Amino acid sequence: MTSRTVVAVSGALVVTAYAALLAVDALVLDPLAAVPGKSLADVYAGVDAIGMDTRQDVVGVLVTSGIGIALAIAVAVIGIRRSLPVPAVAVLHLAVLAVGAVATFASGFFLGMDVADAFGVSGAAHGPWAGVRYGTSLAALVAIPAVLTVTMVRSLRRARTAA
Repeated sequence: MTSRTVVAVSGALVVTAYAALLAVDALVLDPLAAVPGKSLADVYAGVDAIGMDTRQDVVGVLVTSGIGIALAIAVAVIGIRRSLPVPAVAVLHLAVLAVGAVATFASGFFLGMDVADAFGVSGAAHGPWAGVRYGTSLAALVAIPAVLTVTMVRSLRRARTAA
């Protein structure tokens, strides 16, 4: 297995884990943390009782997560099939992770806001998992120039030794 394949598959798995955590947090963990003492079924029933549609919330969150997974798979497939350089594949996966912060923010407007309206709680995140995803996105954003800088330095060193 080539290093390109390892980076492409590993990157896709990391993004998939991020997207899965986004979905589980938005649809299960955060609603339970927002309304302690209520079951998930009770939370969903309370949202539906005020005229909101939890099915649309679920679809919105799953589509948001699915877009990240689709992008990660596309990066992996294109990286392997087009023989992209390993740093390029890594940077593309890091970019998808960095944009995950936007997906994390957007996913809060589905069920999260409906739970806030139904139960009179804050619309902000109620558990630690959104913070974990924001931190991961920030780390990915910082890693992009680091990977590019290391790649540039290595290329310059190779060019000097070849000349």
